[in-house]
Amino acid sequence: MTKVAAGITVSVDGYVAGPNDGPGRGLGEGGERLHYWVFGGPWTYEEDPTGEAIGEDKRFLEDGMARAGAVIGGRNTYEAAEAWGGRNPFGLPFFIVTHRPEDEPPDAGFTFVSGLDEAFGRGLEAAGDKDLLVMGGADVIRQALRAGRVEELTISIAPVVLGGGKRLFEGYDQALSLEHVSLTQSPFATHITYRVIR
Repeated sequence: MTKVAAGITVSVDGYVAGPNDGPGRGLGEGGERLHYWVFGGPWTYEEDPTGEAIGEDKRFLEDGMARAGAVIGGRNTYEAAEAWGGRNPFGLPFFIVTHRPEDEPPDAGFTFVSGLDEAFGRGLEAAGDKDLLVMGGADVIRQALRAGRVEELTISIAPVVLGGGKRLFEGYDQALSLEHVSLTQSPFATHITYRVIR
C-alpha cells in the first residue's frame, strides 16, 4: 500500500541549509556537511561529489529508495541543485512543485506541476503500490505536513551546528504529534523516522 514519506537532513540546530544557499551552493555556506552521509564523507562545492553513501547510511538510503515509486520536490531545491545537471537523480517519476510549470525542461525526467494538490494527485498515481517520497525543500515538506498528507517523517540529523540559514520548521504554526518508528546511526548522521499522528 502506498505511503507518503517525507525526509530531509537538518543540522543539530535545525537548519536544512546554511546561509546564502542557491545555485552552486545548494546547501548554503558550510552546508556540504549536512550531506556527508549521502556521499560517504567530506566534499565541497568546488568539486562535484564523487563518493556514495557507505555503511549504515548506504543501507538506510537503499531501503528508502527500494520502497519509492515517485518523488515530489520543490522548485527552489531543483534550482539550488542546478537541476542535478539536467538529469533526474532518482530514475523515478519526479514532480517539481512550482509557480511556473511552463518552465519544464524537455526530456529531462522532471514533471513540473503547479501546486501541491497536483503533485500529490500525479505522484500517488505514479507511485503505484510503492511509497511517494517528499524531499526538500523545507517549504514543500511544511506544506505537505500542514495539508495532512505526510504519514511518515524522517529527519536525518547531521552532527554540525550551522548557526544560520533556513530552518525546517521556520514559521510552522501547527501542533504536530509524532510516534517514533526507527533510528539508524552512523558517523555522519542520525536518521530518525516518525509516524505522523493525525
